Amino acid sequence: MPNLRWIFIVFLLLFPLLSTLAVDSQGQDPVNLQHADSLFAQKQYQEALEIYEHLLHEKGTYSPAMLLKMGFIAEGVGDFGQASLYLSKYYEHYPNPAVTDKIKSLTNQARLEGYDVSDQDRFLGILVNYKTEITAGFAFLLLLSLIMIFLVREKRSGFYFPAFVFLLLTFVSNNFIRMPETAIITGTTVLIMDAPSAASNLLRRVQAGHRITIHSNKDMWYEIEWDNRKAYIRKSDVSKI
Repeated sequence: MPNLRWIFIVFLLLFPLLSTLAVDSQGQDPVNLQHADSLFAQKQYQEALEIYEHLLHEKGTYSPAMLLKMGFIAEGVGDFGQASLYLSKYYEHYPNPAVTDKIKSLTNQARLEGYDVSDQDRFLGILVNYKTEITAGFAFLLLLSLIMIFLVREKRSGFYFPAFVFLLLTFVSNNFIRMPETAIITGTTVLIMDAPSAASNLLRRVQAGHRITIHSNKDMWYEIEWDNRKAYIRKSDVSKI
């Protein structure tokens, strides 16, 4: 006879993880997004932008089309820095040379750093896009393995190792699959230094539009990589993507 008490305990242990996955998979707010799209279609751009920004910054949800519309509105009012930021966020998920060409035209740059995408970056992007599904799959297999341990007593030892593996994969998938933290340079005549100090050596002066990967932060500085070496840039000169 199965030990129902233990099955119930297993379910309670997994419930917080499964609940987290359910929250993560909710995605966009369709009502607000549709309302903003309706305002955009009616050329009420400022009102649409306010809703788009609320979805992006307050709820952390967005769609590719929404980011492009935000870039269009920001460019229309002359806020080229914000327009470049929205396009860079779009590029984060959908790398396209046309996007970098547009950012170049907005920032008057002939060449931009940080927009090259390797095969490793593309693979990681796929994992991030399907993180919820991947984690849910591992969690489901973990749950099945644990149930089999309690139901099939004579062969339970054969399910210990799979249960451990799926537990480890669920933990890794839920906590470590993420894109590196990136930002776009939005300041003008930004100084990139070799140490987190205004008195350190200058590596390069750059303009807005370049995309950087943030490794860590120290006081008012971000540690980044520039020209294959460690460098530092002021936090006030960049906007996180």
